[in-house]
This record gives sequence, C-alpha cells and structure tokens, in this order.
Amino acid sequence: MSQTKSMPTDSSIQVTPSPLQVPEHVAIIMDGNGRWANQRGLPRAAGHRAGAESVRRAVEACKRYHIKYLTLYAFSSENWKRPESEIKALMNLLQRFLKEKTKEMVKQNVRLRTIGRIDMLPADTRKQLDKALKQTENNTELTVTLALSYGSREEIVDATKAIAKDVAGGKLDPDTIDNATFKNYLYAPDQPDPDLLIRTSGELRLSNFLLWQLSYAEIFVLDKFWPDFNEEDMHAAVQEYSKRHRRFGAI
Repeated sequence: MSQTKSMPTDSSIQVTPSPLQVPEHVAIIMDGNGRWANQRGLPRAAGHRAGAESVRRAVEACKRYHIKYLTLYAFSSENWKRPESEIKALMNLLQRFLKEKTKEMVKQNVRLRTIGRIDMLPADTRKQLDKALKQTENNTELTVTLALSYGSREEIVDATKAIAKDVAGGKLDPDTIDNATFKNYLYAPDQPDPDLLIRTSGELRLSNFLLWQLSYAEIFVLDKFWPDFNEEDMHAAVQEYSKRHRRFGAI
C-alpha cells in the first residue's frame, strides 16, 4: 500500500488534461472524522460535518478528472454499535446533506445511488434518500454511491442467500455459478469494480468494505483525516495510480 503525507492546501491548483491513466471507478474509505474533531477539542459531530464538505470536494475532483464512479463508505454496519446520540447526529447530517445538495447534484449531472442494508435506516432518512435517488436517477456524468449500513461480509451473505433461494426454486443451476454469476447478486452488479481505493487517516485495512469488488484495486493511503481531504489529494492519488502497472496476474 502506498502512503503519502498531507500535501499543502493550494486552492489555486488546476487540473488540466494530461496523459495520466485515470481510474474509471474510485472508492474511498472516509476515515478520521472523530479524531479530527478530538484534536481540535470539538464534538465528534463537528468532525462529521467537516467530513461532509470533503465529500463535496471529492465529487468536484472526480468531475474534473472525468471519473465515472465514486463509491463512499459513509456508514458501516458496525457503526450501529456507536452511541445512539452519534448515530442520530449522523442520520440528521445525512438528511440535511441530501436536502441541501440534491438540486446541486441534478444541476451537475451527478447520479446518487446507495448500497447496503438501507431498510435499517430511520424512516425519515430513507424518505429523504429515496427522494434524492429519484431526482438524480437520469444523471449520467458521475455516479456517486453511498455505502450506508453497509458491510461487505453482509453483502456476500445476502448474495449467497439469494443464490441459494434461486437454486432451491429451480431458477439457477448450481453448476453454472461462476464469478460473473455471483457478481450479479451483489448490491450494484451493473457498476464496474473500483480501480482505485483511497483511505484516509493512515490506517492500512479494508474495514469490511467492498471485499469482493476490491480484489484487484490499487490502494492509496493518505496520512491525514478525512475532513482535511482536498482536490490536491485526489490529484496525488490519480498520479500514483497512473504509475501503477496493473497485471491482473499476468506478466
């Protein structure tokens, strides 16, 4: 895994057309909101609010590079173990984010999607989310997928249950099951696998995120917390990705 130290912020940076090999699909583990807040003597909710601004910066950077898919690890299945007050604050933040940003996503031709056990979210959050999904469903420039109440092991279990049900019902011959068949039972089978995984906060683990889909992804780790993520960091990640030689097991 590659690591890089935080780059100095320079709002004047311009991303111009270049011979860089740009990933089609970027996935991000947005880690460190709470620690960012703790370092500043702020409540954890303040870190999550600052992290929401980094989401905006990541989307803008992807559009500059003409990246087609961005998947964000927004709320994991394990996050339900956090204090009820923090979970409530996160759900309220998600609702407010959707209310404020949906019109902007429509204007910028950004489609919003979700993966995860969405039925576990509070009813009012699901209602706001469904509205945003509907309003952006015809957008085509960039697809932003929020992983909500998401865990990759849970996704694989759900896929296995669906396959078993279809086999038992005579809809699927078990002898025909291969990698492509299995992928078709995952949460977003129509999306290409991520080419590049970015993780903030310097941690070197996947944290139950897209375990099947990240099998061949290039990994780029930033030694900074998610609220400090900016377009320069996306630039550094794409540059590093462009240097990699992806052999997929070949020579």
